[in-house]
Amino acid sequence: MISKTIHEFLTNKLPALRIAVIGDIMVDRYVFGDVGRISPEAPVPVNRVTEVKEVLGGAANVANNLANLDCQVFLGGVAGLDSHGDLLTTLLESEHINHEGVLRLASRQTTTKMRILGGRQQMMRLDFEEPVAVSEQEVKELLAWLTGLCETGLDGIVISDYGKGVCTPTVLQAVISLANAKGIKTIVDPKGNDWSKYSGATFITPNVKELSEYIGRSLPNTDEAIVAAAKETLRDVSFDYVVATRSAKGITIVSNQGQIWHNPATQQDVFDVSGAGDTVVAMIITAMAAGLTVRGTLHVANAAAGVVVSKVGTYPIHRQELLELWESIRHRQADPITAYSREEMASKIRQWQNEGHTVVFTNGCFDILHSGHLSYLRDAARLGDHLVVGLNSDASVKRLKGAARPINSESSRAELMGALGFVDGVVLFDEDTPAELLSELRPNILVKGGDYTVEQVIGREFVDKVIILPFKEGYSTTGIIEKIKALVQEGLL
Repeated sequence: MISKTIHEFLTNKLPALRIAVIGDIMVDRYVFGDVGRISPEAPVPVNRVTEVKEVLGGAANVANNLANLDCQVFLGGVAGLDSHGDLLTTLLESEHINHEGVLRLASRQTTTKMRILGGRQQMMRLDFEEPVAVSEQEVKELLAWLTGLCETGLDGIVISDYGKGVCTPTVLQAVISLANAKGIKTIVDPKGNDWSKYSGATFITPNVKELSEYIGRSLPNTDEAIVAAAKETLRDVSFDYVVATRSAKGITIVSNQGQIWHNPATQQDVFDVSGAGDTVVAMIITAMAAGLTVRGTLHVANAAAGVVVSKVGTYPIHRQELLELWESIRHRQADPITAYSREEMASKIRQWQNEGHTVVFTNGCFDILHSGHLSYLRDAARLGDHLVVGLNSDASVKRLKGAARPINSESSRAELMGALGFVDGVVLFDEDTPAELLSELRPNILVKGGDYTVEQVIGREFVDKVIILPFKEGYSTTGIIEKIKALVQEGLL
C-alpha cells in the first residue's frame, strides 16, 4: 500500500504542489582539479584546475531541489547587484524557479561559497560574504511577497536559515504566524542554538551536531540518545515534529505526541554531504504536504538523500530519477511476504510499536480467497498502521473444517495473504484458537468478523481494543465449495 501511495505521490502529486522558500540565498562555485605535486613556493599542494562549476546554494539549493521535483517553486531572500548576483539570476531562471521574492540591492553582496577539490576530495573553501540582518524595508517587502503567495495558495513554506541575515526573529515569527493562520505546513533548517525563534513551525530538521549544540551536550548517534534529545526539544519549543538527520544512521522523526519513526540510510558510498540536508527538507515538506504518512515520507526522503551523498557537490534530486530509483526498490521488494515465525513476528510488532505505530491483528483459515475476504482485510488494515494475519495451519483447518479441508495448503495461503499490499505480516498457528499466539504477539487491535460480541472474542485480554467488522454478505469459502460440488453433480464441470 505504501509503495502505491509513494508512486502516486511521485507521479501525480509533486507537479501540483506550490512551495515557497525563504532564507539565505547563495551561489556555490566548485573548482575541480588534479593534485600531483607540492608547490615550490610554499608547502602546499598544487591543484591543476580542470573544471569550474557554479550551482545554486543555501536556500536556493532547497528551491532547486523542489524545482527538479517538478514543484512550482517561489524563492524569497536578498542578493547583491554584483556579478555573483547576475549569475544567481541566470541559474534561477535556468531551473524555472520564480525569483520575484529575491531582492537585489546595491548595498548587498551575493553570498558565494567556493570549494576547491582535488580529485573527489574537498581541499579548501573560500567564502565571499558580508552577513547583515535584513532592514525594516526589506522585511516589509519580503513579507508582502509571501503574503501574496499565501493568498493565492501555497502547500508549504521552507525556512532556510544559514545565519546570513534573512531569518531574523521578526521575519521568522511573521512567516510562521502567517503560515499557521493559513493552515500551511512549515519546515525549518535551523542555525545556532536559539530555536525559540522557530517556535510554531511544523518541522525542524537538525543534524546530530545541531541537535547536540541545541541540547548543550555531545550526543552519540544512537536511537536512544537522538529520541531523548528530540523529546527534550519538543518540551522546550513548540514544533509538531523534530526530524533528525543522522548521516549513515538515516533519519529519525519524533512527534510532539510521542510517536517515533526510524528509517536507516540507503546509501553507503558517501562522497560529499553538501546539500543533502536541503534534499531531505525538500522531500519532507513535499511528501507531508501531499498527504503521505510519516513512514512513507521517510522512505522517499532517505532514498533521495542516498542519491545526493553519492555525488560530488550540491546535487538536486530529479523527480524522474527518484521515480526510477523507487521503482527499482519496489521491484527488489516485490517478493510476497511468506509466513514469519512467532518469534520473528513478535519482534517485528515490538519494533513497530516502539516507533509509535498501531498494529492490527486478525485471523482465519482464508482457504479460498474471495471478495468478502478482501473487503474484510482491507477494512481491518485501515484501523491502524500495520495488519498482521494469523493463519490456521493445515492441521488446524482439518480439525475445524473436516478431513477434506483445506483446499489450499498453508504455504499457498500464506503466500496469497502476503501478496496483498495491505498485509504486513503473516504467521501460522496450529491451535484451534489464536489465544496462545495473541499472548505472544500482543498487537494493539484485535479484529473479528461476524456477529460476535466483544466478550465472546477469544484472546481479547492480550490487546488494547477489540473491533467487530461485519462480513460481506453472499461470500463464503463453504458456499464456493458447495457451488462447485453442485456443478460437478450436474455434469457442468
